[in-house]
Amino acid sequence: MKIKQTYLLRASFAFLLLMFLGYLVKFYPDNLTGIDTNIQSAMRGDFPSVETCFFTTITNFGNELFLFIFCIFLSFLFYIKNWKAEAGFILANFATIGLLSTALKYLYQRPRPKIKWLIQTTGPSFPSWHAASTLLIAAAIVVIIQQRMKSSVLKLLLQILLIVIAILVGISRIYIGVHHPTDVLGGWLLALGLSQMIYPYYDEWRFKWRFSGKQK
Repeated sequence: MKIKQTYLLRASFAFLLLMFLGYLVKFYPDNLTGIDTNIQSAMRGDFPSVETCFFTTITNFGNELFLFIFCIFLSFLFYIKNWKAEAGFILANFATIGLLSTALKYLYQRPRPKIKWLIQTTGPSFPSWHAASTLLIAAAIVVIIQQRMKSSVLKLLLQILLIVIAILVGISRIYIGVHHPTDVLGGWLLALGLSQMIYPYYDEWRFKWRFSGKQK
């Protein structure tokens, strides 16, 4: 019980920071302009070809359709391996981040940056779906890898790779011009809060199902 409370306390702290950032976005957006502009200018530069190709490619890992197919495929693999809790964990994370990030976007109604975009997109800007969803799904897979993989070296390498990819997807949204840096920060805070909120319930059900023989 104390462990669950610890995770929920962490989630509450992340959500509190997100609410504070959202308050600034909604009512004092000018206070964020300087920070956002400085970071954008430092990151984007003169659009060197290598970086542009890299970021316009890696940003696709956060696309809704790609993540939907990836999560369905991964959950199916887990289900046929009789890892039912793990399958549900992936789907729960994907569904929750989809609903909450969309709701928050239309709550805050933040316009996209008024700078050159390297791709086309629509909808409000805060928080970044790509940043939030990739980090949350990566964190969920990191947990499953920690619980299921035996090789400590391979386990660590895969976990680092997943988190690095998720961070790079968030950074790519700034580079290609479709998000303010604080949008990405908001997405990461949302993902952090949800990961801490969902994990203890997943771990509890996983223990119960394994103990009762409902899954491996």
